[in-house]
Amino acid sequence: MPRVEFDTHTTLTPEQVTGLLTDFSERRPERWPGLWEGAYKVFSVGETSAEVREGNRSPKVWARERYDWSTPGVVRWEVLESNFCTPGSFVEAHIAPGTPTGSDVHIVWQRTPSSFMGRVAATMIMLTRGAPVKASLQQGLKKAEATTA
Repeated sequence: MPRVEFDTHTTLTPEQVTGLLTDFSERRPERWPGLWEGAYKVFSVGETSAEVREGNRSPKVWARERYDWSTPGVVRWEVLESNFCTPGSFVEAHIAPGTPTGSDVHIVWQRTPSSFMGRVAATMIMLTRGAPVKASLQQGLKKAEATTA
């Protein structure tokens, strides 16, 4: 199973990062520029979990995932069904207070491709040490930082 880990820092507090990652409102595709509004659908949202479908426009990939944030400082989204990776594939965000302020975010990206497009994407992500995933995360964080400044 292809796996990449990386770290990033944001001026947002850990609570703000968790809130951003677990905001399943209609604004989610606006808050996360990498998401395609045409693939976005919320199936359920609970106190510490949600089931949603998200995807990208180019390439056209989607995944129905179960988000879980019941463990403090961790948001995990695990694939239930997808057109590009196998069920059980996941992404985890480990969020900790930053030094001296903000948050440090450690991402674990572990996806097993299930299609040709999935293999291409996983290869690209592995070869770049997660650069596309990191860029997408940083875009969303920077957009949120700009609105909280």
